Amino acid sequence: MSKHSRGHDVGDLKACVAEVLGLARRLGASQAEASASFDTGLSVGVRMRSVETLEYQRDQGLGVTVYLGKRKGSASTTDLQPAAIEESVRKAMSLARHAAEDDCAGLADPERLARDIPDLDLWHPWSMDAAAAIDLATRCETAALEHDPRITNSEGASVGSRDGARAYGNSHGFLEGYRSSSHSLSCAVLASDGSEMERDYEFTTARDPVELMAAPAVGREAATRALARLGARKIDTRTAPVLYPARLARGLLAPLVGALSGRALYRRASFLLDSLGTRVLADHVGIDERPHLPKALASAPYDGEGVATADRQLIEAGVVRGYVLGSYSARKLGMQSTGNAGGVYNLVVSSSAGSPGFDELLAELGTGFLVTELMGSGINPVTGDYSRGATGFWVEGGRIRFPVSEVTVAGNLRDMYRDIIAIGGDVDLRGAIRSGSILVREMTIAGS
Repeated sequence: MSKHSRGHDVGDLKACVAEVLGLARRLGASQAEASASFDTGLSVGVRMRSVETLEYQRDQGLGVTVYLGKRKGSASTTDLQPAAIEESVRKAMSLARHAAEDDCAGLADPERLARDIPDLDLWHPWSMDAAAAIDLATRCETAALEHDPRITNSEGASVGSRDGARAYGNSHGFLEGYRSSSHSLSCAVLASDGSEMERDYEFTTARDPVELMAAPAVGREAATRALARLGARKIDTRTAPVLYPARLARGLLAPLVGALSGRALYRRASFLLDSLGTRVLADHVGIDERPHLPKALASAPYDGEGVATADRQLIEAGVVRGYVLGSYSARKLGMQSTGNAGGVYNLVVSSSAGSPGFDELLAELGTGFLVTELMGSGINPVTGDYSRGATGFWVEGGRIRFPVSEVTVAGNLRDMYRDIIAIGGDVDLRGAIRSGSILVREMTIAGS
């Protein structure tokens, strides 16, 4: 290619990848793969109505992996000019010559590569300059600060926008790319009453900026949530049902995904070893992967190895129907890739027992704990032991009675997953796991 500055056009990135693959072939690689990306972004942070951060990002990168038989070498660069690309390929070749052989190394099987690339409507650039972003963040924070006189301080409001392109290719003849965008708005404020102070936040994120929650609504919700936490009490240690609202439900299920992922399975470091065909969730719970949902935050036409993504059942009636595998981990397990190199793509959680509203879930909770924030990372991926600091609300008779702070919610994920009583219809779409609120039958709540 010529030495002109390379933009973030998909065609330019595909040309870079093709250049890498051609050079690797000429240098003697038996197989090769490469990915290139270009991202631009604007982020603004406002605190107490003053601009605190204003940043424009422009990032690019290229990664190459070559194989000499069963030996593998990888290198990367942030310079997309021909000299830097050649140096990276030669470095990868040098590393491969010194690598140990690995029978599972290699590209994805050619028959599993994506051939029909769907348009998933992932690219919606936001023509917003710095002044407009500052105004948006300021209006968001102002709505929070003016919501109630007890909102006395702020951690700020932030606006972020990213516009990117990426391409991937390998020596099996695969070479594709696409553009994508993501945008967000968030606000965190502090409420105080005398010597007491509580914090909470709200955020919105979407591929398309027109689908973001309105800035004043984000600010008011952050304020409302912070105010609701005033007057928090401690409670004695007890066992009780626990309700995870939709905004926290994906965090409850994320360890499930990790435990069903290839790396944890072939290393025998998962609490769900050999679980294919066994029940790990309540029998009314299903989880489907839907990678081609238009505009969704975790949609992708193919995975990080070019393997076609497709709808599938991960969990059916509580039973594991598939693992989460890339090509390498699949070979280690004697299986085939599930098209998950790079992660999962829109896991949709459902319940055959219905989709109650949040108030119905509170009524079903009866007397128990509604958790609203979790702290720490006390999850053992090998044993499934779960223990996290929490704040929330104590519920009696299906009604919120008072806020609670400084407790720990604990259990074992094997039991917690099988003890899911209900999943709400209030689905949170702001991540790779789409779930409504989750009600767990019983957990230990460690207090004073």
